[in-house]
Amino acid sequence: MSDHLVVFLLAVVVTALATPLCILIAPKIGAMDIPKDKRRVHKKPIPRFGGFAIYLGMLTGFFRLGNMSEQMLGIIGAATLIMIIGIVDDIKGVPAKIKLVGQIICAVLLWFSTLRFSGMANFFSFGPDYIVFPVWLSMAVTVFWIVAIINTINLIDGLDGLAAGVVLIACLSIAYIADYTDRPDTCIIILAVAGACAGFLFYNFNPARIFMGDSGSMLLGLLLASVSLVGDTPTKSVTLFSATVPVMLLILPIFDTSFAIVRRTVKHRPIFEADKGHLHHRIMAMGFGQRRTVLVLYSISGIMAVAGILWTMRMKGQALVLALIAGVLIFIFLGIGIDENDKIAELEAQMMVKGSSEDPEVIEEKIGSRGPFEL
Repeated sequence: MSDHLVVFLLAVVVTALATPLCILIAPKIGAMDIPKDKRRVHKKPIPRFGGFAIYLGMLTGFFRLGNMSEQMLGIIGAATLIMIIGIVDDIKGVPAKIKLVGQIICAVLLWFSTLRFSGMANFFSFGPDYIVFPVWLSMAVTVFWIVAIINTINLIDGLDGLAAGVVLIACLSIAYIADYTDRPDTCIIILAVAGACAGFLFYNFNPARIFMGDSGSMLLGLLLASVSLVGDTPTKSVTLFSATVPVMLLILPIFDTSFAIVRRTVKHRPIFEADKGHLHHRIMAMGFGQRRTVLVLYSISGIMAVAGILWTMRMKGQALVLALIAGVLIFIFLGIGIDENDKIAELEAQMMVKGSSEDPEVIEEKIGSRGPFEL
């Protein structure tokens, strides 16, 4: 059995075995997600301590690799710190500004562990093939990249199995590309992350028995951002692998996060304020249930994953066609309006409650035609 498969399966098994224990521990330490507002789609308290199980799974896979380089130790140290910050947030709540400071500290720690953007490829016909960044620019770009990806994954974690599944698809794609471009260490490391996501999905896919919480979503974001920087050397392929390919693979959460920032800025609301305007909320407004919504987003992520692989193989025309298809789907779903007063969600909730005082036909008329996917 190859090392790649061993690392993946080991992470799957460890995470799958650790998650039930996290489900038992969560109520005792107060790591419970209680539906206090209409933004949440679940109706009863759910444990949100899954990040610790994901951490154990990926850590086991890392140790199986056996190569504890400076970069690997940096990833483990930063991952441990971000996971602890997330656990505290899941239990007691941490202000957004404090979490941001913690994320920046983790990013700086990774930079000092030589996980950094040291420059970029020169795509012009003149000058050097590789433009080396000064120290201050290298740190600034690296910190921005890592913090941005952390919050991108954190913000997409809104439905059962969504974040874990999207990250799993991205990880498997990065692993394939890493193997294709002769990056064995990166391939094995990212397979450990993929295995942890797969093991966690056994309990997180709808109906979820546990959520990953901020400890899990921030951890996965940090791992995705940092693993793509492993083994940085001054070549054009580094710019492609470290930035271009991950952006293509994560275009769904990146676009959703960017749209959320614009939406909240236009409405003069705090950027980190939660709302129901995310892409998955808009798809659910069509009448798709949680499972169908998640599967739709998996499909878009899968399309972009194939596009990223084709781009790496220099099949740019085919990659752009797939990217265009995914972009059209995202554009269609973003065009779906969300009632600011959340009336649709209220009426759907009435339909789900047994013994509703209002006639279901009246409720259906208020909601409007749902088509073949009605709840």
